[in-house]
Amino acid sequence: MQATVTLEYKDEKTAEAIARAVSPDNFKTPIGLQVKTVRENNKVITEIQCEGKLATFTATIDDLLFSASTAEKTLHIITK
Repeated sequence: MQATVTLEYKDEKTAEAIARAVSPDNFKTPIGLQVKTVRENNKVITEIQCEGKLATFTATIDDLLFSASTAEKTLHIITK
């Protein structure tokens, strides 16, 4: 199974902050799961590949979106 999740932001600075916030997931993955996050201009692109269970795959996507949402909320608070 594989998925590409693309999140678009208003500027590159915000996209970079979000990419850095979720990038630790690039390294902390179990065997059979690969997660790679990169920033391209104002977009954060995460590629997920899973050779395991569907539950692992969907939980990974959920974790990614939750982490990105938390980072977005944090940025919103500190920039006000």
